Amino acid sequence: MLDVLRVTFPFFALVLCGYWAARRQMLPFEAIPGLNGFVLYFALPCMLFRFGANTPIAQLLDAGAFFMYLFCALVMVAFSVAVTLNKRFGWNDAAFGALVGAFPNTGFMGVPLLVALLGSAAAGPAIVTIVIDMVITTSLCIALSRLDGAGEQGVGQAAKNAMLGVVKNPMPWAILLGTVFSAFQIELPGPAEKTVALLGDAASPVALFTIGAVLARSQKIAHAQLGPLTWHDYVPVALIKLFLHPVLVLVVGLATISFGVPIDVFALKVMVLVAALPSASNVAMLSERFGADSGRIARIILVSTAAAFLTFSGAVALLQ
Repeated sequence: MLDVLRVTFPFFALVLCGYWAARRQMLPFEAIPGLNGFVLYFALPCMLFRFGANTPIAQLLDAGAFFMYLFCALVMVAFSVAVTLNKRFGWNDAAFGALVGAFPNTGFMGVPLLVALLGSAAAGPAIVTIVIDMVITTSLCIALSRLDGAGEQGVGQAAKNAMLGVVKNPMPWAILLGTVFSAFQIELPGPAEKTVALLGDAASPVALFTIGAVLARSQKIAHAQLGPLTWHDYVPVALIKLFLHPVLVLVVGLATISFGVPIDVFALKVMVLVAALPSASNVAMLSERFGADSGRIARIILVSTAAAFLTFSGAVALLQ
């Protein structure tokens, strides 16, 4: 366990640094979109492209792992909506609660952390989960958020906007381009490769620092607008994310393998650890955009991120 904590501590420490810097106004809130833009449009796509290009194409096109994880994501969304939908939390809040409970922080935190723990082979299965969560899980939850008539958009328009957001997101394109390079064994010219490497190497520290800053900003703004919430409003969803999600992926994965589906045990291990990650920080920004209770979403992300230092490290230790 101590060996695992030695690896995970620096990652969570960078998140804490970003949170503290934003809370103390050492990093102005106005600067956070710039950091987020650098990570989203430059550093993280380069990192994902490099991992995709250096990962065997069979790992990136693993149909068994893809549909197994997709099934678990859909179950998580359905379960989270079922336990939170009530008179107080309509479809809008329940849908984004489901998204924050089913969408791990794989891009900003998971890929570099899992590669540090398990080696570069962990990138392939992690990239598969990113595609599912960004394209399918997010689009589904945004469409569900419109079912109670909240806002002016209907379900169809919300689904179109969600898909448009996917198209504009550079991460799926970086993964696709990396997959093409892997399939055809293409290599970038030397200077271009070094440029991509420099940007990719910057992704992990800047992304982790940005997660903390985004959490601090979301929490402070939401508290000022909406007032305090009770722990019953957000702690159960954080626990669902940290405990139910990885257990579900493990159980479904083992059952799938027992039925003869060829899923690599290492890939299953990576996907279980992906599910054990805290909630994705970008859900807070999506909830603000679609008029959901962003204060509740920010607290779920904050609690899951803080608790994941121990729960994720424990999951790694148990699976070793």
